[in-house]
Parts: sequence; structure tokens; C-alpha cells
Amino acid sequence: MKDNIERVVVLGASDNPMRYSNQAIRSLLSHGHSVVPVHPRAVIIDGVPVVHRLADIEGPVDTLTLYLRPSRSEPLAPEILELEPGRVIFNPGTESGPLQTRLEEAGIPYQEACTLVLLQSGQFSTDGA
Repeated sequence: MKDNIERVVVLGASDNPMRYSNQAIRSLLSHGHSVVPVHPRAVIIDGVPVVHRLADIEGPVDTLTLYLRPSRSEPLAPEILELEPGRVIFNPGTESGPLQTRLEEAGIPYQEACTLVLLQSGQFSTDGA
């Protein structure tokens, strides 16, 4: 059974196929998810239009998956909270106590996990499907 389609924002997206964020974009697409890559300068990544700032994203977001080190993601906390994602995934190396505290205070669930592993193991979907 195919996972339910979710709208996933990839913060720290890269057009470099060797980067994990790029691999995540491709894997998310191959699993049928709607992907919104976020990068300050790129225009298209793997055929998907890029958004330059979180504040430019309209509509609901099921998952925000982080590929930025804490020193880059923590200043984005207000935009992340404004986005109100259904959950935030802290991929290895992106864990941030201060940002996790802000998410807890806002009632936004998060997990420390690898998006690629969650997809490959069938555990990515937020509804358990």
C-alpha cells in the first residue's frame, strides 16, 4: 500500500545530488509526496520550483524536514512557527534544543530522525499508513 501523499517542505534543499537534502527530495517525489524545496538562490531542484523563504509558502504543510545546522535554523524559528507544520523532522546534525523548545511551546510535534530512513522503512507518513 502506498503511503498517503503529504506536503513536505525541505529546508536546506540542495541541487547537488550528493547532498542528503537532494536525495530526500528525490525520495519524497518517488514516494508520491508533494515537495517544496527551500533555498535562498536556487530556482528549480529536480524539476521542482524552489521557494526562497519559508514566509513565501502558502497553505498547509504536513512535514518540515530540516537540513540546516542549528546556527542557520534557529534564527528561522519565527518563520517555522508561523508555517505551523504538522511536524518537524530534525535530520542527523540538525538537532537544536532551543528550536525544539520553541516547537514544544507552540504545540508542534518534532522528531529526531532521518527522512531517508523513514521513507525507505515505510515509517514516514504522519498517519501511520
